[in-house]
Amino acid sequence: MERTKEMTVIEKDWGKFVSLPISDKLKYFSKNSRIYDCLFAQQFDREILEYLFRISNTLRRITKTKEGMNFASSLLDHKRAILYFVQPSTRTFLSFLNACHILGIKTSEIRDTSISSEYKGESPEDSIRTFSSYVDLIIMRHPTPNFVEKSAWLMNRTKRPVPVINAGSSKDQHPTQALLDIYTLYRSFNGEIDGKTIAMVGDLKRGRTVRSLSYLMKNYKNMKLIYISPKEFAMEKDIIDFLKKNNISYYETTDFEEGIKEADAIYMTRIQDEHDKNGESKKVDYSGYCFKEKHLKIIKKDAIIMHPLPRRDEIDVKVDDDPRAMYWRQERNGMWVRAALMAYIFNVDSKIHIENNP
Repeated sequence: MERTKEMTVIEKDWGKFVSLPISDKLKYFSKNSRIYDCLFAQQFDREILEYLFRISNTLRRITKTKEGMNFASSLLDHKRAILYFVQPSTRTFLSFLNACHILGIKTSEIRDTSISSEYKGESPEDSIRTFSSYVDLIIMRHPTPNFVEKSAWLMNRTKRPVPVINAGSSKDQHPTQALLDIYTLYRSFNGEIDGKTIAMVGDLKRGRTVRSLSYLMKNYKNMKLIYISPKEFAMEKDIIDFLKKNNISYYETTDFEEGIKEADAIYMTRIQDEHDKNGESKKVDYSGYCFKEKHLKIIKKDAIIMHPLPRRDEIDVKVDDDPRAMYWRQERNGMWVRAALMAYIFNVDSKIHIENNP
């Protein structure tokens, strides 16, 4: 891509680059006008989102037969990926692992730095350079803020760049979770997301899933967000500023029952106590922010209930059998839309006969 001399200087200095607005960074993480490194929810516009959803739907359909599965698994059977997950994960790890398998991508993994050369003192940056020697894709989940982005920035400055996918970065963002969340809304509402009211409940201050999902609201018309949380875990100012800048309707409340009544989708989250520094989560009464069986009677008949999982007691297991409970489908949706994303990144989507229906 064309770059100015000033931008080239900034690109060589991580300290300067990381401080740029995300909008100024996006071109650096794209290639041939396509997403190359998937790092931020802001990389997805509506056209890309709906295109990825159509790829996902087609992959779901064709892989129901042996012939279709053989075709899908031949698309990227010449590629290798590493899943570098040094922050605990079950769903996201298995979702990406099986998405790779759908496309035929061979996988390796690092899930504990104590068994890697980082234990000997190797820097994480050198570890990434090492991984890139063996693979064509790095899928990363990391607890250090901005490190996934830094890894992609670093790889793009090497002679052998490989794409990086953010599978969860500290409290920053979780773009593929937002992708599967929007895909779940898309399928649940037959492709009609415009005009919906989304309630997000829980530890909004430290929840990267709700942050990323909030960014995607820019792509839809007449959306309304309801942020429901204890005051200690209210959504942070940068997201509120983003909503105001983009004229996205929202309000904040501590009243759980009042907030969920008007929602078309209720997005529950757990308390993010892994980010505690001084046990602050224990000082907050979270009991009023749990979805119980009784709440099924007060929400809309066609509302859906979502959760990025894992859950603790935010949703009573008695709710699981209600047809409005979408979190298990939401989890499965992640595998398909992540497979679609990787097909897109590696530019094999043109080989898939894509359906147009939701």
